Amino acid sequence: MSHVPLPGAVGVSHLSCYEWLAEDGVRGGSPHVHLTCTEAYVVTGGLGAVQTLTVSGYEEHDLSAGSIVWFTPGTVHRMVQRDNLRITVLMQNSGLPEAGDAVFTFPPDVLADPDAYAEAAVLPAKEGPEADAAARRRRDLAVEGYLVLREATQDGDDGPMREFLRAATAIVAPKVERWLPIWQEGALAAAERTGAQLKALLDGDGSHLAQATVVAATPSRHGGYGMCGRRDEYELPGITAPDALRAAKP
Repeated sequence: MSHVPLPGAVGVSHLSCYEWLAEDGVRGGSPHVHLTCTEAYVVTGGLGAVQTLTVSGYEEHDLSAGSIVWFTPGTVHRMVQRDNLRITVLMQNSGLPEAGDAVFTFPPDVLADPDAYAEAAVLPAKEGPEADAAARRRRDLAVEGYLVLREATQDGDDGPMREFLRAATAIVAPKVERWLPIWQEGALAAAERTGAQLKALLDGDGSHLAQATVVAATPSRHGGYGMCGRRDEYELPGITAPDALRAAKP
């Protein structure tokens, strides 16, 4: 193999939740949705919550060390800071989120205009005051749209949420052709390797065991601006996308 992916070809990163106060008095991240990837939060320290919004309704789950919560595609999620919250994120389909499988809950007029959406979502730099200010602006804009969605859903009206999901689908549709080889070479290939190994074992063939490999890594970037907070991440071949793809993910 040209690379050794993490188990199941998942992605991994570490998050510390944003401390910025939003318009509703909550400190936390930028609400957003994934369209093909299930995401899991493994809480390693501190206290906080995750707010989730689906067509079925709104929920808030408290988070503390040892908590695990995961959510499937179509779940709008917002990470909430209470006391030094620290999370390890496991992401299905490594490489797809970095390639753009995420959409912010910006207001409808921004979602409807691809250029306006791209301008609001992109960060002008990786670090420094300009990046910090831009990350906060996009968080605030995402919260603005999210609060409207949440209020409607809590009032029993799922129309705005369904319209948001339609808009999110339109935003990512042009990218999907580029996603297919990432999935094929990552998560699909990992599952197919397991199938081949099971077949070999049924035949009494354990030759793949002599090819065992050990890989160790440390984060290659600390404190980047993720959607939910400051992000420590791993940029490794076949495990997370290279910078050329990462540029596609706000």
